[in-house]
Amino acid sequence: MIDNSVFENKIAAYYTLGCKLNFAETSTIGKVLAEQGIRKARAGEKADICVVNTCSVTELADKKCRQAIRRISKQHPGAFIVVTGCYAQLKPEEVSHIEGVDLVLGAEQKLDILNYLDNLNKKAEGGTVIASETKDIRTFSPSCSSDDRTRHFLKVQDGCDYFCSYCTIPFARGRSRNGTIASLVKQAEEVAAKGGKEIVLTGVNIGDFGKTTGETFLDLIRALDEVEGIDRYRISSIEPNLITDEAIEFVAGSKRFAPHFHIPLQSGSDDVLKLMRRKYDTALFRHKIEKIKSIIPHAFIGVDVIVGTRGETDAFFDDARQFIESLDISQLHVFSYSERPGTQALKIDYTVDPKTKHQRSQQLLDLSEHKWQQFYEAHIGREARVLFEHTSKGGLMHGFTENYIKVEFPFQNELVNETCRVKLGGWNEDKSALIAELTD
Repeated sequence: MIDNSVFENKIAAYYTLGCKLNFAETSTIGKVLAEQGIRKARAGEKADICVVNTCSVTELADKKCRQAIRRISKQHPGAFIVVTGCYAQLKPEEVSHIEGVDLVLGAEQKLDILNYLDNLNKKAEGGTVIASETKDIRTFSPSCSSDDRTRHFLKVQDGCDYFCSYCTIPFARGRSRNGTIASLVKQAEEVAAKGGKEIVLTGVNIGDFGKTTGETFLDLIRALDEVEGIDRYRISSIEPNLITDEAIEFVAGSKRFAPHFHIPLQSGSDDVLKLMRRKYDTALFRHKIEKIKSIIPHAFIGVDVIVGTRGETDAFFDDARQFIESLDISQLHVFSYSERPGTQALKIDYTVDPKTKHQRSQQLLDLSEHKWQQFYEAHIGREARVLFEHTSKGGLMHGFTENYIKVEFPFQNELVNETCRVKLGGWNEDKSALIAELTD
């Protein structure tokens, strides 16, 4: 039993690395601690408790987590440091021996953090590890970010059953599971009641929604579309084989779902997709892109691609690049392959050297920039609805259209968190956004 008196007048700092799902979970952890009277640290304050939610999608991510933990330990001397997230689940003992770490919580324990905090006494050597084996991770813990931002992230699903050959996420997150539609609708209603206007649906494999409740992703988005007060929803990354034509058609005619899709391709080579153990081929992927564009021609489509995976020969990469170039998409998110211990990809003999990985990555980044600029320029002169955000820089504010075009406008406090109709002008000074003109 935790003595809640130990939390009196305590200050906590929160650090999140990695995906939007992590941000939603960190926000929930912050809410749990705030309910015990633990205040969030302000800029420059020394915290009594530091919570670090980690990522482990690549070896570089692991390295960044280690660096962040050491930096946080120095910034907050004497603070009780809790590390959780994917890196903590995959390599708990390694994490526990990083200087300053007091407590390591696995995926099953992270949102029950209060159950594992003791008297906040620093450990003399090596942090305490409390983590379940991946096969025992069964709980779906609801999370929704509630920081001071326009956009909220609602966790609808967790875990993954796919076991792609290059990926450790199923080992870090456990099997696919989800909340009920009723519980998720309730959370969306709570966001609306607090004045939130935009919700991003997040998860590890959100198209797999319903495995534990007998519902479907289409059922979910239909129900969320009826929540009054939310201006728009965005669907975060969704597998091409799981976004059904019916779901695409629903988004096209929905009241609140934005014409914005993020679909992982990973490779445009069918040979590499087989080595990756992906559950689709390029023909299916092309069909999904063409289906979206045929009924939502102004939709923004972002695509994830990995370069330099084991088995990606020069010929396979050329196939991939040509396929990607032929697609009517808006932007690429390019990642260089990183070796992950315990994955099946390590059994593939052919490896790609770092220099070649970099060259391939640059080719696709250049292609992405070209497609992104084309997409923006095709919308100059058109009208759109923009949700303006809180941040102000140099007397300017920014927001995004429904189809994810970033706009710039002179800061007006009364426009913060408001949806306005604008006319899209030309590029701003650094060509990062289009200049908006209010039409309301």
